[in-house]
Amino acid sequence: MSEGAYNALIMHENDNVATAIKDLEAGDMAIAKGESGTFEVKILKKIPFGHKFALKDIPAGSAVTKYGETIGLASQDIRKGDHVHVHNVEGTRGRGDKVRQGAH
Repeated sequence: MSEGAYNALIMHENDNVATAIKDLEAGDMAIAKGESGTFEVKILKKIPFGHKFALKDIPAGSAVTKYGETIGLASQDIRKGDHVHVHNVEGTRGRGDKVRQGAH
């Protein structure tokens, strides 16, 4: 990959995931570009175009953050470079059992 080229995007500086802008294979080095610079992450499993991967280890129960917002909770430990998708993220939006305090 040429200098300055990247194959993933970080949408917000507080995100702990990046989005692949091309298919990435296990063993590939992802070059993720974001507001705070460029980060390299070794991919552990195939990441299809448009899917997310972890920029750092995300412990089970921790927030998964994209666009600077929590998009779900890790349902299991997610390792840096792992695919982040429905198999390891539990959604929290629109759930009746996760109603905010004071909401009616």
